[in-house]
Amino acid sequence: MMDNMPIIGNTLFRDGLEELRQRLPSGWKVGEAISRGRRGADICAKITAPDRRTATLSVAVRAQLDPRSALGLIAQLREDRVVAPLVVTRHVSLSVRDRLRGADVNFVDLTGNVRVVVENPGLFIEAQGAQKNPDRKQRPTRSLRGAKAGRVVRALIDFRQALGVRALATRAGVDAGYASRILALLDSEALITRVGRGQIEHVDWVRLLRRWAEDAPFESRGRVLSFLEPRGLPVLLEKLAKSKIRYGVTASLAAVRIAPVAPSRLATVYVTDARIATQRLGLRMVETGANVFLVETNDEGVFERSEVKEGVTYTAPSQIAADLLTSPGRGPSEGEELISWMTQNEEAWRG
Repeated sequence: MMDNMPIIGNTLFRDGLEELRQRLPSGWKVGEAISRGRRGADICAKITAPDRRTATLSVAVRAQLDPRSALGLIAQLREDRVVAPLVVTRHVSLSVRDRLRGADVNFVDLTGNVRVVVENPGLFIEAQGAQKNPDRKQRPTRSLRGAKAGRVVRALIDFRQALGVRALATRAGVDAGYASRILALLDSEALITRVGRGQIEHVDWVRLLRRWAEDAPFESRGRVLSFLEPRGLPVLLEKLAKSKIRYGVTASLAAVRIAPVAPSRLATVYVTDARIATQRLGLRMVETGANVFLVETNDEGVFERSEVKEGVTYTAPSQIAADLLTSPGRGPSEGEELISWMTQNEEAWRG
């Protein structure tokens, strides 16, 4: 039945069925179906419930699947009107899982990431396996961590204008070769769309923002020091406005003026020299009970496209949102509220 499938497909298919078999409730079974898959799929698998009702899954076997190829596969499955699709592969990354789930495509990988939804007979399975591909030779580590990567990301998120590699590199203040390598990564992750391999046509800025926050969490942006302003945050803002230091307010205290969720009790401020900032602001260093975080950063990119409101300098919405997504406490929920506002008001913050 599977004579025409590559050997790797045979192995992946059977290993994938075994992975699914281990996740099935008691009394359920899964095995090869008699018929082959139609068009967009490679083969079929049959799921049998304890009451002997059955469902057929159309299986697409892929040795590797990145976000770009996942979008192509989803389009092919839709074009071919494949019913109850199931993707079997070695590993599905978080971004690929997100896209497959959004398209109602089931998946099983050999590390234990499983999502299978069948309407009749009713079945829902979702399990988490490895978050990173254990086969490093197949997928080398690639990341948006670091100051230069952050500047490229911000240049893509903060502007709607279509750019080529050199124009993007100039805007981000990096060399063209580095910008090209970052774009290759983003292209493979389907976070940007390019005309050929040149000009950037579209940026999926929400997904790009989330990916950047994941790769470069808040604590990676500099040395974080804890302080107390005993007279409260309004007094801190007054001091900042008069301080004559380079700074940028980010995270909760910055987000509350754009998309308020609840009054902020913590100020997070980027500075270039924490010692001078501490003196100018009259802060007291504490280990507990802090209401001010000073982040001493050597990344000038965090100050890009800052905005002055009532004499106080705030970082750009994209920087604020990324910082909140990986901040402690209610930071992630505040980040989601800010992203929702950014989605509905792009003309207010994107150039």
